[in-house]
Amino acid sequence: MNEGKVKKQHSVIFLEGAKPRFTELQFAWHIFKQFISGFRTLHFIGPCVTVFGSARFQEGHKYYQAAIAFGKGIAKLGLTTMTGGGPGIMEAANRGAFEAGGKSVGCNIKLPYEQAPNPYVQTSITFKYFFVRKVLMVKYSYAFVIMPGGFGTMDELYETLTLIQTNTINHFPVVLYGKSYYQPMMDYINDMADCGTISMSDLDLFLFTDDIEEGLQHIKRHLKSNYPKKVHKKMWWLFEGKSIK
Repeated sequence: MNEGKVKKQHSVIFLEGAKPRFTELQFAWHIFKQFISGFRTLHFIGPCVTVFGSARFQEGHKYYQAAIAFGKGIAKLGLTTMTGGGPGIMEAANRGAFEAGGKSVGCNIKLPYEQAPNPYVQTSITFKYFFVRKVLMVKYSYAFVIMPGGFGTMDELYETLTLIQTNTINHFPVVLYGKSYYQPMMDYINDMADCGTISMSDLDLFLFTDDIEEGLQHIKRHLKSNYPKKVHKKMWWLFEGKSIK
């Protein structure tokens, strides 16, 4: 199948301007169904730490191994590890949680070339639209670990920081891991602060580290005031726990 045609099928409605009203209504309905399906699937998974990072690092790479360690550490904190559900860093974080006996969740995405859920995911849901997926990965998370990654990881990092900066979400802990990888970006962020496009205080929105244990302690320390106290019970008459197809 032609790659260009496949990509167009996934984005044609959203990117090509106004459509007939009924088509726009159908589009809105599909988005609504994805949100409801996500809410029903993820409502009872417990407080999460979302781990973002590249799908391209293979087993044996130092960042893959670091993501395993983060997954294990998150499980020991009694929290659920959430990722994008695919390979690379996502697989490694899910694997660490799974091997440590913790909860492991994946929010997958339909791509032109299918991204299958990794084998360490216990709860999985697949989305068609990136923006729906991103909303739900933030909605159920109380901390974020940003591993080395590409465009998608940068998008997730800056959107999360923007939401915290604008008080759209609580000041949840953000751990930016990988000093050698992210140092050029940190230099640019410091230039932003020097130029006044961000505040100097915005540099405190995240922890920049190469120390996994420091990152986990940062999460543990900040979660004391943000950890949810209420436990939600499933209601059988709502068929909760089942996804809407």
